[in-house]
Amino acid sequence: MPGPTPAAEVMAGAEPFDFPGGEGPEGRTGVLLVHGFTGTPMSVRAWGEHLAGQGFAVRCPLLPGHGTCWQECNTSTSDQWTATVEEAFDDLAARCDRVFVAGLSMGGTLATRLAEVRPGEVAGLLLVNPALMTQRLDAKLLPLLARLTPSWAPIASDIKKPGVTELAYPKLPTRAMLQLRRLWVATRADLWRVTAPVIVFHSVEDHVVEPVNSTILLTGVGSTDTSEVLLEDSYHVATLDNDAPMIFDRSVAWIRERVPAGKPGPAGSR
Repeated sequence: MPGPTPAAEVMAGAEPFDFPGGEGPEGRTGVLLVHGFTGTPMSVRAWGEHLAGQGFAVRCPLLPGHGTCWQECNTSTSDQWTATVEEAFDDLAARCDRVFVAGLSMGGTLATRLAEVRPGEVAGLLLVNPALMTQRLDAKLLPLLARLTPSWAPIASDIKKPGVTELAYPKLPTRAMLQLRRLWVATRADLWRVTAPVIVFHSVEDHVVEPVNSTILLTGVGSTDTSEVLLEDSYHVATLDNDAPMIFDRSVAWIRERVPAGKPGPAGSR
């Protein structure tokens, strides 16, 4: 009998990253970054490098089923994705006085889900084009498509800036997409549990995640501190697009405004 199929190798450039950061008078601040569906840490690496350059400890895990091949993604589950995010958060929280969580697309979904299930621990959410649902017509057929075919048209590299390509799968794994829909349902139902500060950056023109997703999130969370930033010159993968420098600078300023000197946030009480 043939032996077990070996795990696919991680693509060059898709590796997770971890930057130690420094410590200021307010203690050590960490930022957990989460990449999107069918994507890799590459899509948020420049964001992470910018944050690390400003003294923050930064970590970005590679989500199960990602960074290898789309067939492997079809064997992953939403529970595996959320567990990976929690483990990375715990690791960062053990080294920091507070941890903010940031995410792109499905990474925004997972960041929001973490803030729902652990509301007293997340210092704040920074979300770029977060996903909670879709209005795409082919999505209505997804349960049937997932039975008929393991893959569908890709969603990667929706970028306005010329010459920029996202490192992501060339196909959309339909069975994994069903897992994402399951995550969306749970996250939408518990939005009211989010009490941490939230800033949402969302593109006016996005061909993957409709802007209404950001509206649903901002109106549904229980947070009293919410901000919305419109991205006029980027498509979906805004962290690699024309508005990326503004996202990076605003992220640093927003975090610093919520880290009073000498007052450790939620992670410091762990």
